[in-house]
Amino acid sequence: MKRLTLGSGMIVMLVTLASPVVFPQFAPPNAGVAPESAFSIPQAQLIQPEALNRLLQAGGTEKPLVLQVGSHVLFAEAHPPGTEYAGPGSQPAGIQLLHNRVNALSRKKLIVLYCGCCPWNRCPNVGPAFAKMREMGFTNVKVLYLADNFGTNWGEKGYPVEKGR
Repeated sequence: MKRLTLGSGMIVMLVTLASPVVFPQFAPPNAGVAPESAFSIPQAQLIQPEALNRLLQAGGTEKPLVLQVGSHVLFAEAHPPGTEYAGPGSQPAGIQLLHNRVNALSRKKLIVLYCGCCPWNRCPNVGPAFAKMREMGFTNVKVLYLADNFGTNWGEKGYPVEKGR
């Protein structure tokens, strides 16, 4: 705190606040970020919505397995075509469903995880799901980066969706 005296004898107290903390959009692994956080996922493992849409639309290429690891209600409302529901990543039962779904697959299979329930910085599901996949030895896992949510970053962009299941 600083004290200034103005010409009229008026005393003004200035409070210096620490500069606001700015978090990077993505954090490197093990950088003091909780493993359940979406920020624990390395940037190199993220895929943008437009890139995933191109992969899903490409003819003649092997499609990635896309797994939604969030709310089943949101999954039923809309998801990218061909996506499977794999259980909420923030719940032990969801992690078990994910494990059961992928356990027999090649550890090199391209798998894309996503949640889309809320803004990236508050997502409780993708961090634990990604960590489980890495723990199981999967080496080609991407996480769909949805900055705001699925509706805003996928649906409102006009990318194709399916409903139900």
